[in-house]
Amino acid sequence: MDKKIVFEEDITELARFAKAMSHPVRIHILKKLAHMNTCCYSGDLVEELPVGRSTLSQHLKELKNAGLIQGETEAPYIKYCLNRENWEKVRQLSKDLFD
Repeated sequence: MDKKIVFEEDITELARFAKAMSHPVRIHILKKLAHMNTCCYSGDLVEELPVGRSTLSQHLKELKNAGLIQGETEAPYIKYCLNRENWEKVRQLSKDLFD
């Protein structure tokens, strides 16, 4: 018999954020965006990371799906920024975890 465990919403949310941050390329992207006052084009990121465009696109998609970043299309380019509201949630949930 399978038991289904239901976790509190904040635990589930923190796990979703943590999963999205579970790759060094994604951490690099988040650090770069956190230290910028403006958004960053995906083309700028591909020049500084040792991954191809399609791989970078997948990493950006994971971060965006988790709500950690947001993208804005300016054809033919996409600019990415931190989702500051959700990033603050990550900070608070992480702090709560270790308090």
